[in-house]
Amino acid sequence: MIRLSASSVAVLGLAMAASLSAAFWLNRLSGPGEAQAAPQAASQAASLAVVAPASAAPATGSAAQVVKGADGHYWADARIDGRAVRVMIDTGATVVALTMDDAARLGVVPNEADFKTTVRTASGPVPAAPVRLKAVSVGRAEVRDVDALVLQDGLPHSLLGMSYLGRLSAFEATPTGLTLRP
Repeated sequence: MIRLSASSVAVLGLAMAASLSAAFWLNRLSGPGEAQAAPQAASQAASLAVVAPASAAPATGSAAQVVKGADGHYWADARIDGRAVRVMIDTGATVVALTMDDAARLGVVPNEADFKTTVRTASGPVPAAPVRLKAVSVGRAEVRDVDALVLQDGLPHSLLGMSYLGRLSAFEATPTGLTLRP
């Protein structure tokens, strides 16, 4: 008999969403054509754009420690474009994924036409808007020009994915915490 807890089902759903997101981005980034900038308000010009591959600039700063939560996940108070955002660190997510509420708090408000990507979540397919974030940091481990997606719904919390983690020199999980090394 197989027993699944609600948290196991949620993790499985997030892993499936991350896998599908990875397939989308791999297809998009290796496909023909150039990325085009989306129409946007002047105040959003630096944050909201159709994503082209981020520069490979390495992370800067110093190592950050993240304590494992009681639920078994690694939760961090990240700074995204200068504002605090509570995120779950998800090595299975290809990119940073923002909820609509978190994106709005950051001043990133995609137009309906910007939601041209579909991501599969545990709740089913969800429209998503690709964006570029100026800076994402956990503690003093900072990465600039980070690819991200804003999901219209279906995401209970924002995820810190590989578009941030993959630009670090290393990250290491232990039974009690996670170390992020720029």
